[in-house]
Amino acid sequence: MLDIAVIKEQPERVKTAMLNKGEADTAVVDTLLDTDKNWREAVKELDHLRSESNRKAKMIGALMAKGQKTEAQAIIKETGEMKAAIKGLEDKEKMLREQRFGLMLRIPNIPHESVPVGKTENDNIEAFRHGELRTEDWVKPHWELTAEHGWIDFERGVKVTGAGFPFYKGPAARLQRALINYFIDTATERGYTELMAPFMVNEDSARGTGQIPDKEDMMYTVPRDGFFMIPTAEVPVSNFHRDEIFELKSLPVKYVCYTPCWRREAGSYGKDVRGLNRLHQFDKVELVKFVKPDTSYDELESLREDAEFLLQALGLSYRRLLMCTGDMGFTQTKKYDLEVWSPGQQRWLEVSSCSNFEGFQARRMMVRYRDEKGNIETLHTLNGSGLALPRVMAAILEEYQLPSGKLRVPEVLKPYLGGAEELG
Repeated sequence: MLDIAVIKEQPERVKTAMLNKGEADTAVVDTLLDTDKNWREAVKELDHLRSESNRKAKMIGALMAKGQKTEAQAIIKETGEMKAAIKGLEDKEKMLREQRFGLMLRIPNIPHESVPVGKTENDNIEAFRHGELRTEDWVKPHWELTAEHGWIDFERGVKVTGAGFPFYKGPAARLQRALINYFIDTATERGYTELMAPFMVNEDSARGTGQIPDKEDMMYTVPRDGFFMIPTAEVPVSNFHRDEIFELKSLPVKYVCYTPCWRREAGSYGKDVRGLNRLHQFDKVELVKFVKPDTSYDELESLREDAEFLLQALGLSYRRLLMCTGDMGFTQTKKYDLEVWSPGQQRWLEVSSCSNFEGFQARRMMVRYRDEKGNIETLHTLNGSGLALPRVMAAILEEYQLPSGKLRVPEVLKPYLGGAEELG
C-alpha cells in the first residue's frame, strides 16, 4: 500500500494514478482522508484520557495516605467513569483503524513517470526485439506435435482434475524438468539464492503481496484451513521476510524459487486457451529481490536482463514490452513483459513479467531496513518470472521442431537431457 503521507500530501496525484490504472472509484481517497483524520483525533483523545486516568489513579493513593477518604472515593468514582469512556474510545479507535487500513488496501500503486499512460494492451510500447521470426507453414502448433508423440495428455488431465491440468509424459516431462533445473542453475550462477517454498499461504501472506483484496477471483482456496494455493512463488518468497528488518550491508537480497502455480484464470475463457497457452496449474521459476530504494530501478533493469538472458540462451525470438498504466496491474510502479515468438501459432506468448513495486508490498508486509543513520525505513521489492514454463515449452516445441516430426534439443539443455541431440 501507499504511504499515507503521500496520499495526504498529493491526493490529486493519487486519484490521477488510479484513473490511469483503470480504477474509477477515486472517492475512496477522500473517504480515506476523512477516516484518517477521525482516527487520529480518536487516538489523541484516547491518549489524553488514559493520561488523565493514570494521573488521577496516582492521586488516590496519596489521598488515602493522608486520611482524605472522602476525596479519594470521589476520584475513584471519577476514574471508574473514565475507564468506561476509555473502553468506548478504544472500540471507536479500533473500528476507525480497521476502516482506514481497509481503505488503504483499495488504493493502487502510483506508476513511475517513465510508464506510458494508456488503457489497454494496444497502448503498451515494444521497447526491444531479439531474433528472427520463424514463419514456415509446415511448423505444427505444439498441441498437434505433442498429440502425435503422446508427450502431453490433456484429455486424461481433464478426467483426473479438469481442463487446464495436463499430464506431461516421457520426453516432455524430461524437457520440463530440464528447463526448471536450467533456470535455477543459471539464476544461482548470477547471484540468486535458491529457496524451496510452501505451495500454500495464509491470508496475511496473500494480502502482503497484493493478491487480496485485488485478485481473490484468480486464486484457488482451501477453505477448511484458510489457505490459498499460490498463484506464483512471489507470494511465499516475498513474505519470507515479513515483519523483519534487514541490515543495510545485506542488501540487495536475491532469491530464485521454483514452484507449481495455480490460477483460476477467471474471465479468461475463449482467450487463446488451446494447448499450453493458458493453464490452471503450471510450473514457474521466480526471481525476487529486496533492495534499497535508491537502487530499485537499476535493479529492475538487472532483473529484466536476467530473464532475457534465459530466452537468448535458449535461442528463442522474443520482444520486450513496456506496459502502459492500464495494463500494468494494481501493485506495480513499472512493469516489463517478455513475449516469446510461437512459430506454430504465429503469435507472441507472454513468458515473463518483471516488476518494481517500490515500497507498496514492503509496507504491507512490514519488511524494512536500517539505513546508514540507523533509521528504520521501508525497502523496495521486485520480482520477475525466470521463466514461466508452459509457453516457453510451447515455443521450444515449435521453434526446434524438425520436418521429420522430431525435436532438436536446445544446446544449453543437452547436459540436462543426457547429451541427447533430438527427442522423438
